[in-house]
Amino acid sequence: MSGVRRFVRENSLSLGFGLLFLLSLAGQALAGAAQMNEDRQAEGLEPVSLVQYLTSSSFAVDVMENWQSEYLQFALYVFATVWLVQRGSPESKELHAVGTESDEEQRVGSHAREDSPPWVRAGGWRTTLFSRSLGLLFGGLFLLTWAASSVAGWAAYNVEQLQSHADPVSWVAYLGEADFWNRTFQNWQSEMLAVGSMAVFAVYLRQRGSPESKPVGASHHDTGATG
Repeated sequence: MSGVRRFVRENSLSLGFGLLFLLSLAGQALAGAAQMNEDRQAEGLEPVSLVQYLTSSSFAVDVMENWQSEYLQFALYVFATVWLVQRGSPESKELHAVGTESDEEQRVGSHAREDSPPWVRAGGWRTTLFSRSLGLLFGGLFLLTWAASSVAGWAAYNVEQLQSHADPVSWVAYLGEADFWNRTFQNWQSEMLAVGSMAVFAVYLRQRGSPESKPVGASHHDTGATG
């Protein structure tokens, strides 16, 4: 097997979803531009180019709202599954493993193996930071995308304000507007529903060969098992 083919095979999950992401983003851009131009035509305004739409606050707020809700989902899931469990779900740890677990269970410090990441064996602040790096990354990405979506939403809101001959508002004032929180909770609730549904449905349903599912023949009560 050639180096390229091997790389593609061994990274097919990330490459596949990366391609689907780009295709979906392109589809959103084309559909969003078409919708904007339909609205502008109905209002007797000149159409905008695709580039103009891609640099508009309308496109930015739609993208950032979705990104921040997704990163919120993963950040909460990473942190919540440390302490919360769901009996029978492969999305949960085993019931007895609630908490951060011991150094031996986590292969930290003197319990690290030869193939463990260097910062695991280093000890001190580096091991502490690395042991929480996934949650910190997703939490940080959520905060960044939340800030970006609030700025983009603020810009889009003020465009509408000016079009209706109303006064624009400051960013801080926009954070108290119903428009902002309607957009925000609309995305958040869907993510919470999706995560909760996955945790519960995976107790009773199976997908052969998927690590997100228990083995087909596993008991409904088996927790933390993946197939």
